[in-house]
Amino acid sequence: MPEQVPGAQQVPGASREPFGSRLGAAMAARGPLCVGIDPHPALLKAWGLDDDAAGLRRFSLTVLEAVAPLAAAIKPQVALYERLGSAGMAILEDLLAEARDESVLTIADAKRGDIGSTMAAYADAWLRDDSPLAADSVTLSPYLGFESLRPALDLAADTGRGVFVLALTSNQEGASVQHVGGADSVARRIAQAAAVENGRYQDSMGSVGLVVGATVGSAIADLDLDLSAVRGPLLAPGLGAQGATPADLRATFGAAYPQVLGTSSRDILSAGPGLRGLRDAALRTLDGLRGE
Repeated sequence: MPEQVPGAQQVPGASREPFGSRLGAAMAARGPLCVGIDPHPALLKAWGLDDDAAGLRRFSLTVLEAVAPLAAAIKPQVALYERLGSAGMAILEDLLAEARDESVLTIADAKRGDIGSTMAAYADAWLRDDSPLAADSVTLSPYLGFESLRPALDLAADTGRGVFVLALTSNQEGASVQHVGGADSVARRIAQAAAVENGRYQDSMGSVGLVVGATVGSAIADLDLDLSAVRGPLLAPGLGAQGATPADLRATFGAAYPQVLGTSSRDILSAGPGLRGLRDAALRTLDGLRGE
């Protein structure tokens, strides 16, 4: 059985402990590792699985079983479930429910973003207590304006869930939007807005996190981003297969490193399908993040 983390298991409609508090407890108890569950067709094939609902289910639940004792959170990539239609989304629902039973926090990597009633509907899907897709947190895109995320920000606060807002991604195309403005860049404004939102969480780490790529290099310093001031978790995808090491994360994030939730997907997933291989790969990554 995985180590029990105080407040990690969510009881819909009951607990209102903020997500930031629960994530902070999980990171302290298990370490700052998030495992991305990305069932790419090539990975399914490498595992000897068919690219169908049965293969997707086997892959997803095997990864969860392997990393549940080690990871503070898992991050299923929603698009790779959507591609199989209703069958894929049903498997995602089951994965989120199994993770709750295993006291592993979940980050639905959906990157949702819209306006008005549509944004409210996205919030309802991923953050409402009785939704079959309810996760502990969801990734959001702020590029229709940070305030367009208001329905999700408020519902997350009401239900003890969290959000991770795209701020500084490591894909080459991201700079054409996120770096615009120089000293008053788009990325800096997003970070500042998240810091303001986290003002409502005075007694713990905030529940409004940012997505900041593990391979952004000097961009944080170049854009003069004060990530420590955000007071929220920093989801850092890109460990392993994308080239970043735990040492890179320490250098990149500096004083904000204690807020970093290092995320590895392919580097761990490629060690499957055996549970031992997956666990060993996750443990190596976790030891690096801990500085061991």
